[in-house]
Amino acid sequence: MTVYSGHLRKMQVRYVNSQTAVEYFLTLAEVSGEVLLNAMLGKKLTIQFKNEIHCVACGRKSNKSFNQGHCYPCFMRLASCDKCIMSPEKCHYEQGTCREPQWGEEHCMQSHYVYLANSSGLKVGITRGDQLPVRWIDQGAIQALPVFKVSQRYYSGLVEILYKQSVSDRTQWQRMLKGQVEPMDLIQHQQALKNNFSEQIEAMQADLPEGAIETIENDSMTEILYPVDVYPEKIKSFNLDKQPLVEGTLMGIKGQYLILDTGVINVRKFSGYHVDFGVES
Repeated sequence: MTVYSGHLRKMQVRYVNSQTAVEYFLTLAEVSGEVLLNAMLGKKLTIQFKNEIHCVACGRKSNKSFNQGHCYPCFMRLASCDKCIMSPEKCHYEQGTCREPQWGEEHCMQSHYVYLANSSGLKVGITRGDQLPVRWIDQGAIQALPVFKVSQRYYSGLVEILYKQSVSDRTQWQRMLKGQVEPMDLIQHQQALKNNFSEQIEAMQADLPEGAIETIENDSMTEILYPVDVYPEKIKSFNLDKQPLVEGTLMGIKGQYLILDTGVINVRKFSGYHVDFGVES
């Protein structure tokens, strides 16, 4: 068995085209080079938590993980952990109370996209321009398309709140992992939402600086194929805090989940956890 040892990070992905399965790579802080997880399909894996967590931001040892790998001081201090990251309409940068103004300039005061995706059904979401299609893949979407480009994160939150009156912003992760998602015409949904909220969008555009919210006209959508041999009928989720040893045969990868014949594990959730990751030779 080949063993890779180090602190987990979210799996890195590579999207080629709609006919090729997404490539997933194991990411450990101490391991350099690419470790292709797709090549492990059908093989037995072991994930042994070594009972050590180190903060993904500052590196200090922590007894508990907050917000996907942060120690508590960083969770309370960093702008990337603030409530406005999940709810961008609550951005308080302009009020002068941003936790890290420079970080806000680099990450929030730049172009974002409002998008429609089909992960466990139709949903609306937002992401930075440099995170497409990674954001869609991390959510396990099989189809997606951007519908608005905005000049800063706050504006994307305003549009998302509007669309959430008709469309969910949540992914039902169990349904997504079971593969119980039928393809849909996102362009048709885009047009319907555009018609329903045209007055409100035009009012926003009139109130905000020129170019703050731009509509994107699509004639095609991104389709995403995942490396899954067998989808599970029932979902059992592993928790390294309660079960430090995870074993099973890798049946697929979708979102940020490894799908084993014994259960599923959200790799991103355990960022900062020191593990031995073993794969049969």
